[in-house]
Amino acid sequence: MPLLARVAPAIGLWFVAPLTAEFLMGNMPISDVVTLISTTFLYGAGALVIREVARRTGRGRPTILAWALAYGIFEEAFFTQTLWNQNWSGVRILDYGYVPALGTGVPWLMFMVGVHTIWSISVPIAVVETLAGSRRTTPWLGKVGLWVVSAVFAVFFVLGAVGTGVYGGWFASPVQYAGAGTLVVALVVLGWRLRRSAPTVEGAVPGPWAVFAFALVAGAFFVLLYACDPTGLSPWLAGLSVPAWLSMLLYLASFAGVGVLVRRWSHRSGWSDAHRLALAAGAMLTYAWHSFPWKSIVPASLAADLTSNVIMTVGAVVLLVFAARRVAA
Repeated sequence: MPLLARVAPAIGLWFVAPLTAEFLMGNMPISDVVTLISTTFLYGAGALVIREVARRTGRGRPTILAWALAYGIFEEAFFTQTLWNQNWSGVRILDYGYVPALGTGVPWLMFMVGVHTIWSISVPIAVVETLAGSRRTTPWLGKVGLWVVSAVFAVFFVLGAVGTGVYGGWFASPVQYAGAGTLVVALVVLGWRLRRSAPTVEGAVPGPWAVFAFALVAGAFFVLLYACDPTGLSPWLAGLSVPAWLSMLLYLASFAGVGVLVRRWSHRSGWSDAHRLALAAGAMLTYAWHSFPWKSIVPASLAADLTSNVIMTVGAVVLLVFAARRVAA
């Protein structure tokens, strides 16, 4: 197989991950080419390393989810430091549900856990693996390629973390770093110990379209619950607030409910590639519709934001149509 064809899925994931994580969400306009390129070294490299190590070692989706969660905590605790910086981007996002003993706002922590675990890492991997067809669970990079991507991620992460602290004028305390680091290591170890999947049992599952609808509803609940944070950035449901303690309980209940249900479905004999794609598609399109009243966090006009959101939404739909056709082939 020619080299370009062999690494094509890896190149795809390199770009799909940041485009989903920041641009489809509406955080950045697609015209911000510098940010697009730089975020590939963060999201693209991170997703690729997680996926390659998991697949090379014979591990599956549970491991990817555990490592995606570790990635999210790693990024927000060390790179952007939003878990600790109470005035990040001039918005006091941690005031809502702030717990002094933890040094962070728990609703924000839970929101970012969901964002990175699902949208930044797991959804891009699921979509690109579907497009890869018969190579869905095989390595896309050689050993040298994996080491190079890992090194690029590590260097960019360290430089970015230092830059964020220096130019943002904020560094977390050693205790905060140590606590987050311990949790990240524990999640990495957990992911390493997880087996590929539980034995499949006989049983029917909802059709792919029903799973797609379920993912849309679950995704809407997640992003709209965040919109009820009075100190948050989302313009959806402006003025409607939910007590922080209730928000935390609802986040926990949604994580547990969706996790248990999807785990039960995915271990039944009726579960297929179409169902996996349906879950990812529902999540991806949640970001798409949610982006439209959203103003990017970088200076841009309303026209630029709307144009970017339209382009990204159309791009996401086209990508998912190609993936669906790949499943049907």
